[in-house]
Amino acid sequence: MKRLIILAQTLLLMACGAQNRNASNTMNTTNEATGALVGAIGKEEKPMVVKGSALNATTQMSFTSAEKMEGLMAFLASDDLEGRDSGSMGIEKAADFIAGIFKNNDVSPYFKTYRDTLSNFEKPTSNVVGYLEGTDPQLKEEFIIIGAHYDHIGIMGSDNGDAIANGANDNASGTSVVLELARYFGETKSNKRSIIFALFSAEEKGLLGSKHLAEKLKGEDITLYTMLNFEMVGVPMVNKDHLLYLTGYELSNLSEVSNIYAKEKLTGFLPKAKAFNLFKRSDNYAFHKAFNVPSQTFSSFDFTNFEYYHKVGDELDLMDFEHMARVVNRMIPVVEGISNAPVKEIKYN
Repeated sequence: MKRLIILAQTLLLMACGAQNRNASNTMNTTNEATGALVGAIGKEEKPMVVKGSALNATTQMSFTSAEKMEGLMAFLASDDLEGRDSGSMGIEKAADFIAGIFKNNDVSPYFKTYRDTLSNFEKPTSNVVGYLEGTDPQLKEEFIIIGAHYDHIGIMGSDNGDAIANGANDNASGTSVVLELARYFGETKSNKRSIIFALFSAEEKGLLGSKHLAEKLKGEDITLYTMLNFEMVGVPMVNKDHLLYLTGYELSNLSEVSNIYAKEKLTGFLPKAKAFNLFKRSDNYAFHKAFNVPSQTFSSFDFTNFEYYHKVGDELDLMDFEHMARVVNRMIPVVEGISNAPVKEIKYN
């Protein structure tokens, strides 16, 4: 399996590193390489899925694996992407990769293409936005956004000869979680409400990608129910009785709803998240401001478990892929429950 992953990653790096003589040819080549990676990290027999139905609870709990998470992360946090700085060639390769995964898993572009160029950043850079229409004639008019930023800070001062800030935890980890949730719902089509999967650029420049999308969707007058954001979920918290914490924990009942659907204490309160006002420091905040609906971030960075925030040491080999797989598998029934509930259960206090 390791050889398959390495081979697939090599194909991806070759495809993404080619010069962009023709945009469509480059995208086609990248999609083929992306397909090789998806195939390489998911060869086990899958249960037959009837579109529009959820997998059973046991299968949900093993939908993804540490091996699959590592396969995604190995590309997103690779040196070839040069730290995914907004407006760089590296982040363009990441955008191609994300769009290819959406396409391979039957997630449609929300706009004309998967890429939505930012209007508020000086260099050309794009959010990557996928869409799954809900299956219920009424509930599909309500939207859930599942998001994470996929940019990072690029090249910085050298540390022992390494100048690439790979951003494995921040935020290739959150990006990988969103991609696996997109794969699940792309396979099952078990969402009655419509879901937008949004990977944001220019978060590190001041939450610009999420601001751009929030304002654009507000202009379309969509009915947004909730925004669920994932940020720095690559390592587990220390001595906590829950897997993740929620920013803005006390502002809504999202934690309570999440724990009911997870059938365990999946989320909880982190005092430092409130003390540092993390609710306003990630991409959830733009949707809170634009729509005034529950918009919060799930994270497992607890200020004691990771010392390489915005440093070149934020590398792949520090990530806990078993933990990341647990995050995905335990979030599946939560997102499915929220998307299928007959009424809007999540409310601001």
